[in-house]
Amino acid sequence: MQEGAGPRPFDAATRHLIEGDPASWLAWVGLPVNGPIQPIDSDLSTVLAEVDKVLRVDAPTPWLAHQELQSGRDPRLPYRLLQYHALLLYRHGLPVESTIVLLRPAADGPDLTGLLEQPGAFDYQTVAFRYRVVRLWQRPVDELLTGGLGTLPLAPLAAFEPDRLPEVMQRLDERLEREAPPEDIRQLWAATLLLFGLRYDATVAQQLARGVRRMRESSVYQAILEEGRESGMLLGRETGRRLGLEEGVARGSAEEARRILLRLGTRKFGGPDAPTAATLARLSDRETLEELIDGILNATSWPELLAPLADR
Repeated sequence: MQEGAGPRPFDAATRHLIEGDPASWLAWVGLPVNGPIQPIDSDLSTVLAEVDKVLRVDAPTPWLAHQELQSGRDPRLPYRLLQYHALLLYRHGLPVESTIVLLRPAADGPDLTGLLEQPGAFDYQTVAFRYRVVRLWQRPVDELLTGGLGTLPLAPLAAFEPDRLPEVMQRLDERLEREAPPEDIRQLWAATLLLFGLRYDATVAQQLARGVRRMRESSVYQAILEEGRESGMLLGRETGRRLGLEEGVARGSAEEARRILLRLGTRKFGGPDAPTAATLARLSDRETLEELIDGILNATSWPELLAPLADR
């Protein structure tokens, strides 16, 4: 799940949801469940990127379902999706159905039409790529509250009147307590609370916790709040800022972004030399680090990647 380039704190939680209940996810995005489903390795190291989740459906004619979750705006998302689609097709030789799940309106844009068309240089079309787009905030909350457990944590981000939020959380809590295996409840609540922070601030969460027993008593909820107080990394920059943790969030977010930049850059360019490593160590602005992560796919060396910093 992306805000821009690189992994995000939500990635592990949402991948666990899809792996734990893949049939519910396929059905929810409008794909048929016409055979046994199994997650497959989605690491596309040739482009230094990792897709959110790929499922293999062993229907009479096997096919792949690629799910990409997005929480922030990425103007090049259709091209990135096409890149993943082509690499999966090349690697596995199976039909690929690509779906973008937009988690909030901030991730939407006029280019996300479900069709990417690219004209050639001489009056003919070279690309016509179709993909699905699911806008979570437009989907009825009841289809999630009555659907599979794997998609249940998305319910607080679906479409409903604001005054229904306590009811939504109460119904979610009751379903988890009634249906989820004890060993899965922690993971499902963790995913719910992390996704909750994409729309609601900590004050709302604290008010709800008074009425939702499992939320109030959840060790995950308490751990998230405590982790947010210490570094802001688990809740992420936006929720951390809402909690008044600007300093901790900025520090934790920058450290995470630098780690991602070093890991991906080293894969493509090799390890940085001493001057490059010193330059990276001095960077403390998360947005600058994210811009550099974005640039890795197009750059051919560390000096080329860092060149824009010379003008600042």
